[in-house]
Amino acid sequence: MKSNSNLITLKDIKKSYFVNNEEHIILNNLNLSIEQGEFLMIMGKSGSGKTSLLNILGFLNKFNEGQYIFKGEDVTFIKESDRAKFRNENIGFVFQQFNLINTLTVYQNMELPLIYKGVTSKEERETIIKEKLEIVGLLDKIKQRPNQLSGGQQQRIAIARALVNDADIIFADEPTGALDAETCVDIMNLLKDLNKQGKTILMVTH
Repeated sequence: MKSNSNLITLKDIKKSYFVNNEEHIILNNLNLSIEQGEFLMIMGKSGSGKTSLLNILGFLNKFNEGQYIFKGEDVTFIKESDRAKFRNENIGFVFQQFNLINTLTVYQNMELPLIYKGVTSKEERETIIKEKLEIVGLLDKIKQRPNQLSGGQQQRIAIARALVNDADIIFADEPTGALDAETCVDIMNLLKDLNKQGKTILMVTH
């Protein structure tokens, strides 16, 4: 599903770092446009800058030069104190290693971003969590801990967690990298289904 609404624009982005006074350029004059409703894949060899780009888009890393526009707003110089709040409200993350907290239940893992967002009603949080778990087909695992689940189930929970704040875009960094071939297909089909429902997805892969 694709609309004509521009969600993200990067203009002339440069990212580099220095080692022993020698500059190592990771991204150079990169331009990128992501439309609302797209499913965009970034492919490349290890070390080619894929994750660096994703971290820039997700406000996890800063860049040296260029301009970042999100939903028409220039966020190039967004304050450090505002970055986490902006991330939590606008972006959902899915990682290769799931990044779930094993000491918490599935419910508690999914509740955290809602608490950070300021959803004070426990009933509202519960409704949202159950709704998203229904989408990924794992409502029956709501009281389980991540280490009691298979890798594929953990990744589905991670995707459900990325959906709880109704983010504008989901960034998936090698989301099938730690899974077997059959489970990879299941996760990709889930992401495709979410995209068909209108969710914008940017996926990094080899």
